[in-house]
Amino acid sequence: MAWDIIIPIVTLIVGLIIGFIAGVFYLRKQLEKMQSNPQMLQEMAKKMGYNLNGKQMNQMQQMMRQQNRGGQRRK
Repeated sequence: MAWDIIIPIVTLIVGLIIGFIAGVFYLRKQLEKMQSNPQMLQEMAKKMGYNLNGKQMNQMQQMMRQQNRGGQRRK
């Protein structure tokens, strides 16, 4: 009888943890792709309401590269 309550709760917790890890992994891969693809960056900026020129795009790519390098050093 207790197992009818414990198993669903444990399953929910495990599913949330696995989903979170998968989401973080997917998001990191998307950000890495955006670094090398200026069109994806431009599209993301337009969705956020920004219209970037060439200089701003270069600055944005440099910022993302620096953040990525900083994140890899921590590992």
